[in-house]
Amino acid sequence: MKMISWNVNGLRAVMGKGFMDTFRDLDADIFCLQETKLQAGQIIMDLPGYHQYWNYAEKKGYSGTAVFCRREPLSVRYGIGIDEFDHEGRVITLEFEDFFFITVYTPNSQDGLARLPWRMAWEDAFLGYLKQLDAEKPLVFCGDLNVAHKEIDLKNPKTNTQNAGFTPEERAKMTALLESGFIDTFRFFWPDRKDIYSWWSYRFHARERNTGWRIDYFIASDRLKDRLEAAEIHTEIYGSDHCPVELRMKD
Repeated sequence: MKMISWNVNGLRAVMGKGFMDTFRDLDADIFCLQETKLQAGQIIMDLPGYHQYWNYAEKKGYSGTAVFCRREPLSVRYGIGIDEFDHEGRVITLEFEDFFFITVYTPNSQDGLARLPWRMAWEDAFLGYLKQLDAEKPLVFCGDLNVAHKEIDLKNPKTNTQNAGFTPEERAKMTALLESGFIDTFRFFWPDRKDIYSWWSYRFHARERNTGWRIDYFIASDRLKDRLEAAEIHTEIYGSDHCPVELRMKD
């Protein structure tokens, strides 16, 4: 089973940059998007052979997630069941026979860390949601988690320790999540691989210089370890300030 996650930073924009060619070339069984920046009806996707699920933010042109999958799930949930966190279209959960699959767009703490307290509350609520699901059956979740976990996960760690996405608080929440019985699948296969990132600022020619951050992930329940086959980051694919990330897992 091949799974892809991509923060497209505006689906309508990336449609004009070869999105459908990329979608076909990657040929995923499950393809997830974050930051679609859409409202219902603003785009019609013709994806034969795929079931489509969309979660839209109430605020126009903001956030939003989508999942396209070949296998029809047993059930679909939108959000995490907590009203405070369920107005921005950030989570979609698909239930399959033997695992849950979740895509998530984690809130950004923003400039000046203006939203860090809300982000910390979100982290606790989302981990609680994951634990509830994991108690029922194992899970895989993916998306833009808006955190570079370790110094190896960004180009300039020393100058970013008080910037959104690399604060001690955000990194500690990621550590706590992984210690709750989950695997960072990229690091499972590539524990020491450097200079591989999934996001680059549009400023200062960051992508050309590979001044990036690895903030897009596939995370799996520990007990799915034997089913994991490969994890990749598609740095060759353009169209967004993020690139797609991939997980392959035995059926």
